[in-house]
Amino acid sequence: MEVLGAIIAVAIVAFGGVLVLAGVRGRLALAGDATDYLQSLDAREEHGDVYDQVLAQPFVGRIVRPLGVGTLRRISSLTPGNHVANVHRQLVLGGVASSVRAEELVALEVLGAGLGGVLALLYAVLASPSPRIGVLLLVALPLLGAMAPQSWLKRRVAERTDSIRNDLPDTIDLMAISVEAGQGLEGAMQTVCRHFTSPLAEELARTLKEMELGLARRDAFQNLKRRTEVAELSNFVLVLTQADALGMPIGRVLRTQAAEMRAKRRQWARERAAKLPVKILFPLTLFIFPAIMVVVLGPAVPGIAGAF
Repeated sequence: MEVLGAIIAVAIVAFGGVLVLAGVRGRLALAGDATDYLQSLDAREEHGDVYDQVLAQPFVGRIVRPLGVGTLRRISSLTPGNHVANVHRQLVLGGVASSVRAEELVALEVLGAGLGGVLALLYAVLASPSPRIGVLLLVALPLLGAMAPQSWLKRRVAERTDSIRNDLPDTIDLMAISVEAGQGLEGAMQTVCRHFTSPLAEELARTLKEMELGLARRDAFQNLKRRTEVAELSNFVLVLTQADALGMPIGRVLRTQAAEMRAKRRQWARERAAKLPVKILFPLTLFIFPAIMVVVLGPAVPGIAGAF
């Protein structure tokens, strides 16, 4: 009985010790949590609460921007839905989809048309022009105001397309050299992204990020075609995809494509050089010939006038 009592006493003491240790550990954890919570409150007091942060923003960010977003939605809803989709597609081709939204550009078109109409009405009321000129201004100014954002976007798309087309031969050359040096296709694309600063390098970097996120190489290249819509780049992507599917040597394919792209670039240069005489004819007729006529015939005009 004495042995049994001693065992029970030891068990009770051990159980009590475990409870004490658990309590001390829990208190320490609570103290740590309380310390972290107090530190977070101090940090929140340093940075201010959400309400103070909102009040710290400028007036434009707090009031004007939300009203502007709602206004843009209402204005863009006045246009057909496919027009907004087409504008978004043009923004993607122009490389400005991350900075300009399609709704914003459509709203600018509507506002430009409205501003042109208001200016035409003010001119018609204040200047009292002839009815023909007034009607012409009422039609032309809103049309110009609506077409100005589209003309800017088309110019951006054309500049980006020309840049991609001009950089494509050098890019493929560097990729071919990198692949022949022992790198894979992704490594060659990374080399291009490191050594080039151009729209094509940006698109290749985006394609690499899509591959890193788990997208298949074929699908990533298809997305590259959709974002650029350059015929030469689309042909290169198609050849590269077929070579990858058939197991052909990528280095040989890249070398062949680089030579073909350089030949096409020489053809583009010759085509532009052939168009120059036709393009220079208009400024020559409108500006240079009248100045030459004034210089040549100007001194003879007083004598001719005196003879008559």
